Amino acid sequence: MPKLGMGPIRRQQLVEAAIAVIHERGFANATVVRIAERAGISAGLVHHYFHNKDDLLFATMRHLLAELRTDVVARLSHASGPHQRVCAIIDACFGDEQFDEQVFSAWLALYGNARQSDRLRNILSVYHRRLRSSLVHELRSLVPKSEALRLAEGIGAMIDGLWLRYALTGKPNDPETPRALTRDYLTASLERSFNRGRTGLDMAS
Repeated sequence: MPKLGMGPIRRQQLVEAAIAVIHERGFANATVVRIAERAGISAGLVHHYFHNKDDLLFATMRHLLAELRTDVVARLSHASGPHQRVCAIIDACFGDEQFDEQVFSAWLALYGNARQSDRLRNILSVYHRRLRSSLVHELRSLVPKSEALRLAEGIGAMIDGLWLRYALTGKPNDPETPRALTRDYLTASLERSFNRGRTGLDMAS
């Protein structure tokens, strides 16, 4: 594996420092000075790698999304069939790493400030589009397109809703709980769709 140059290493240090400072101080108080102090470098050096605070915070969210994407891809590589692949996406979204307190703080900052920042709103939109697209791609092998679109919206809403609840009230005692709840929703929805299709065939025969 090739070694990282000093630039990527510094950028990684700053991203990790930003996540920690957001958790400790909040998004509004995550200043360049505090992030630089946490990373153990001068504030001036921060501007060598990032134009401004927003640039650094944007890179931080890209980092978290990239980590989530890596986990999704890894889980998909071990899944066979569309149903298991949808479950793999669900499990990645509720992976243990997503319940880390610092990750909670960083994502809450993104959601809370996306309305005031075009760049943060854009990266949040990218996350939602990718999740929806990945789900629909697998679900279309199981149900008609209209059902796949509807079910993808429902799964996405469950993921966001359950995650937000835990982010605000504390991580679940068992991370398997939100995974199982969302997988149960998937299974029940697929069964309803199958039964509707079978009833339609029976009435037509």
